Amino acid sequence: MVWWQDEEFNAYLKRFGEHDGMNSHRRWMVLQLARLVASVPGDTAECGVYLGSSSYLICTATQTERRRTHFLFDSFEGLSEPSTVDGPCWQRGDLRCSVEAVRSKLNGNISFHPGWIPQRFDDVRDRRFAFVHIDVDLYQPTRDSIEFFYPRTTTGGIIVCDDYGFMTCPGATKAVDDFLSDKPEKMIILPCGGGFLIKDVATELTPRTIFSD
Repeated sequence: MVWWQDEEFNAYLKRFGEHDGMNSHRRWMVLQLARLVASVPGDTAECGVYLGSSSYLICTATQTERRRTHFLFDSFEGLSEPSTVDGPCWQRGDLRCSVEAVRSKLNGNISFHPGWIPQRFDDVRDRRFAFVHIDVDLYQPTRDSIEFFYPRTTTGGIIVCDDYGFMTCPGATKAVDDFLSDKPEKMIILPCGGGFLIKDVATELTPRTIFSD
């Protein structure tokens, strides 16, 4: 693949310690999806920041011409307590990272909102969004995130769920499917993991419907 040789992207992977990891395909996809909202009005947000690697890409792709603010929501204390629907993979406190560690790696017009989701969402209640990245692994924070940001995403805006379709994150997948059950949009599942929707662009069939008898 040509993008394997992209010098700037490889420098980014090294900056966040992911050059030899398993996430490079998903990171590249986030960068490409964020490019699609160049002409879409609104700010950007990430729920579940961890080391800030996705936020870095979102800012890189979306803060070039249009003036935007990127809002970051995270407990910065790791995951909350998983429920039974979340399976056995996660424990409370997993994926902990400090605000200072993230701030040191990000540039651009950014705004930090530390706290358990959805406690700080009211800070942006009157904002509209062109791109939202949800990466909180568990059912309840995923459900809280998509419920809040879906009605505030402008037409043509994109919502990405990093955890969608992963067997290690059954709660996140269920949260998205439950919320979208009566919505015209459905998640487009990516082969590298995760999924996305485009606001106000209807998806007629889910993959399970397409391949069912």
